[in-house]
Amino acid sequence: MRGVFRLDVCGTLGHIGAHMIRTAFTAALALLTSAVSPQTAAKAKPAVVARPTAEPAVEPKVAAPAERITFAQCNVEGPFIAMTFDDGPHATQTPRLLKMLKERNIHATFFLVGQCVAQNPEIAKQIVEEGHEVANHSWSHPQLTKLGEGSVREQLQKTHDVIVQTTGVTPTLMRPPFGAFTTGQRTWSRAEWGYKCILWDVDSLDWQHRNPAKTESIIMANTRPGSIVLCHDIHKTTIDAMAATLDGLIKKGFRFVTVTELIAMHKEAAPKSKPVKSLTPAEAAGAATSFEDIAKPAAQ
Repeated sequence: MRGVFRLDVCGTLGHIGAHMIRTAFTAALALLTSAVSPQTAAKAKPAVVARPTAEPAVEPKVAAPAERITFAQCNVEGPFIAMTFDDGPHATQTPRLLKMLKERNIHATFFLVGQCVAQNPEIAKQIVEEGHEVANHSWSHPQLTKLGEGSVREQLQKTHDVIVQTTGVTPTLMRPPFGAFTTGQRTWSRAEWGYKCILWDVDSLDWQHRNPAKTESIIMANTRPGSIVLCHDIHKTTIDAMAATLDGLIKKGFRFVTVTELIAMHKEAAPKSKPVKSLTPAEAAGAATSFEDIAKPAAQ
């Protein structure tokens, strides 16, 4: 009897426990259902899931092209050329040339030797007054690649100063005697004075042959659009050739500008003809060894 009682009690308690659990679950479910009405559920919006935003694309950095500081010719659109004259000003030959240029309304670039500017200041002033460009060609025309930095600085600084003091113009171009100037020297002179180094693609060789007809024929045969033509305004034979040479170039349709103006028109592209490279010391020695070699009178 006692065992049966215990069984009934346990069975009853198990039944009551299960009933209580079901009742509690039903009540909780009813409470949850009443908290969110059908109307509220209909208005509820789905949760917005934040999506990771893509980072802006980073453009690859492209190095700027190195500045070009040396020109032997230019790539231009149109029949533009630059006539250049070295080693003056000369007391008698430069005025002759200036007259010819003025008569034809031509502007040229003069690469001046400092000591010649000091000797002929009025002619240097006339060059500028008549609209031509002046530039640095050293003080005494040495081969600059054979000099130390201090001597090169003196050659260029003295000439720079005498041009400024005499003409009121600050030169921005230089031409090394014999075309000999190292890459390091070019970079240094650019940083020091802002110079571009100007060479040439048409060499009249006027200092060498001293023949007016040959000067004319070389220039006429080799000048192209964008050419920088090299002559020397210290030789009578060169100036003797200029009237016919300039008229021949005009007849071919060429238009004359200063070197700075030509550079302003330049567009980087493959040149139409191979530019002349700066002379090596050995080449320069074979061409001329001193200013006296270029300036000395022609052999009779």
